[in-house]
Amino acid sequence: QVQLVESGGGLLQPGGSLRLSCTASGLTVSRYHMSWYRQTPGKERELVASITSTGGSTNYADSVKGRFTISRDNAKNTVYLQMNSLKPEDTAVYYCNAHSSVSGLGLWGQGTQVTVSS
Repeated sequence: QVQLVESGGGLLQPGGSLRLSCTASGLTVSRYHMSWYRQTPGKERELVASITSTGGSTNYADSVKGRFTISRDNAKNTVYLQMNSLKPEDTAVYYCNAHSSVSGLGLWGQGTQVTVSS
């Protein structure tokens, strides 16, 4: 089965940190452009961070720049989102996405909930 599985979400206080993981099965993340998105009810899904297949380039939404870091561990076939200095407005369901510009494949994980609240 080809799938992405996110984990690491939870409930925490403002200023805290979490690391989300996206583990791939049936595909090799080193061959894909990987991204993290987030979505809250009534809002469009928002691109949070992305990383090229080579890992040589990353991109972040302005709202998370300087606080979040996307990375990949090809040996573990996993992409991470390190989330520091979390704010209540970071509360969302976070989704992992794999995209291939060559094949056109786009694949979503099931999402993991992150709730930041005092």
